[in-house]
Amino acid sequence: MKNLLVALGERSYPIYIGSGILRQSELFKKHIKSKQVVVVSNTTIAPLYMNSVLKNLDEYLVEQVILPDGEQYKTLDYVTQIFDKLLACKFSRNATLIALGGGVVGDMGGFAAACYQRGIAFLQIPTTLLAQVDSSVGGKTGVNHPLGKNMIGAFYQPQCVIADADVLDTLDDRQLSAGLAEVIKYGLIRDVDFFDWLEQNIELLLARDKSALAYAIEKSCKNKAEIVAEDETETGIRATLNLGHTFGHAIETGVGYGEYLHGEAVAIGTCLAADLSRRHGWLTDAEVARIINLFKKSALPITPPPQLDTDRFLDLMAVDKKNIDGKIRLILLKKIGLATLPIDVDQNLLELTLNTYGRK
Repeated sequence: MKNLLVALGERSYPIYIGSGILRQSELFKKHIKSKQVVVVSNTTIAPLYMNSVLKNLDEYLVEQVILPDGEQYKTLDYVTQIFDKLLACKFSRNATLIALGGGVVGDMGGFAAACYQRGIAFLQIPTTLLAQVDSSVGGKTGVNHPLGKNMIGAFYQPQCVIADADVLDTLDDRQLSAGLAEVIKYGLIRDVDFFDWLEQNIELLLARDKSALAYAIEKSCKNKAEIVAEDETETGIRATLNLGHTFGHAIETGVGYGEYLHGEAVAIGTCLAADLSRRHGWLTDAEVARIINLFKKSALPITPPPQLDTDRFLDLMAVDKKNIDGKIRLILLKKIGLATLPIDVDQNLLELTLNTYGRK
């Protein structure tokens, strides 16, 4: 088992990475403060892994909240179901919430933990590759709104992250590829050697080679932990983690939550960001081709949905947390392995990218 630390002073916490660690009850007991525990999961993950988690909690008073599975349910209405359970069971502010699932469950569970009685402890048990390498680490929690993705939320750190690589055995191929989009991101924004490794080993990752997956998870978590430790609340370098996300969030919102997996939308968004970086004079044609080719090899979409024209794209991108005074601000690439901080992009070049990239 690997043990990485997210160094945030009093809010520091470990990321446990390994195989079979979901059965290590001491990891749970080490981070649970009282007898009251609520496990939040969804209809897909609960039948697979709820019993494994409950076996670690036999000495606790445990309640369950099982939510429907899908990005379209990541709303305040469904978070209220968690509050309903906590209140009905008279859980105190010493209770612990365990989020067992992918990014949607982790975001909703973490947001509920941040809000209930102004904050209770929570543990992240991510069950998708995307959640293990990205959304479970760093304390971003929240829900979607019809007008914008993740626009309602809070920074709230977990007590720990337990990333068991064995749970990826039940992950379908589409979800695995979606997770690879966030893995590739780390290579693009700050770790060119990792990007080179991904180019050479993408087939092993798609074939679920345990050694390759373990390395990719560890490298991704290490990169994110370092960024979060430096900039917890995204006032600087943490914003680079949003490469491709402004485009991606516009896609998810514009076509309807759940039509594209988050990683799929981010893959398209990153290709758009690469094209725009080239138009700004930073990336070469060859570098853009390498980026697009790696996403293609990862079985990810690379072109925007045809139903989103440029005007609609721009309208949706205007609802983004990085924007200031109504100006669209994006993360772009100076080169593979080096991202910019949020910048005011050239509007004409942005429209050229939206008008032409992937359009027939």
